[in-house]
Amino acid sequence: MSRCTTASRDFDEPLAGTAATARTWLLLEQPGPWGAQALTSSHLDPAIGRALEAAAAGTGVRIALIRRPGRHADSGTPAERQVYAAHTTPGNAWLHSATTRAPEQLLDLDLAALGAGDPRTFDTVLRGRPHRGDPLALVCTNGKRDRCCALLGRPLAAELASSGVKGAWEVTHLGGHRFSPTLLVLPYGYAYGRAAAHSVKEILQGVREGRIVTDGCRGGSAWERPGQAAELGVRKATGEHAAGAFQVLRIQGAVPRWEVTVSHTDGRMWRVVVAQGASLPPRPESCGSALGSPARMDVVAVRELPRTPIPIAC
Repeated sequence: MSRCTTASRDFDEPLAGTAATARTWLLLEQPGPWGAQALTSSHLDPAIGRALEAAAAGTGVRIALIRRPGRHADSGTPAERQVYAAHTTPGNAWLHSATTRAPEQLLDLDLAALGAGDPRTFDTVLRGRPHRGDPLALVCTNGKRDRCCALLGRPLAAELASSGVKGAWEVTHLGGHRFSPTLLVLPYGYAYGRAAAHSVKEILQGVREGRIVTDGCRGGSAWERPGQAAELGVRKATGEHAAGAFQVLRIQGAVPRWEVTVSHTDGRMWRVVVAQGASLPPRPESCGSALGSPARMDVVAVRELPRTPIPIAC
């Protein structure tokens, strides 16, 4: 049976503008098997999972479960779990870490504050601290959502871990099964598709150096999808790779066409036209799903705007 990733790759479906949207990621370690809706179908107390889902709604925080690469036998409840929070908005990107013996502590977090980029609630409630280690490489491996994530994601996560990538984790869901193996890198929050171990190592080295690798990039999770495509379009047009160099200031319009204003920290600005099209010929968005035409984000035009002169006082 053909996999959804095979069709996407064979038809060269573009990756830009397909990342999950989240200003802040909240990650909780949960070993063992995961169901399709992992927060309520894993060894995490489903009542806690439901409460976290409800608390996160509308806050800009996306909650996911993580586990260390390897075998996932039912080994019982861990005594201590790793927890991460990462804010991905350029100019205020950060990654904090903590451990907890009581996952219900996450219900005491002010998720609206986390979504707005304030880490103090995380540090106060969980005694979190800025993460000083390697950037995180999160590989989606949840085969209960799509078998491609397990068949392609788990070997990638295992290879990264065995080769010494200390920030490698498996994660429950990043969207875009047909782009497996899918990857999210924190703290900057850029997602990647069709990832391979050698390219992931290049991406992580770039993060250490404050650079964004654009090959295979799906977009930055801080922005809605037209903004993701527009920012990558400006990066391609300018050759700028510095992390935090760009902001998506404004997204105007609606399906199927937007005008996106992108700014650089040096004061330059661009107007980017993004159009939503249909990926043809039809293909499955996930394994086992009916044939469809997944939406794609195409950058139609990138135009640098003239700088506004600063009036000189007489």
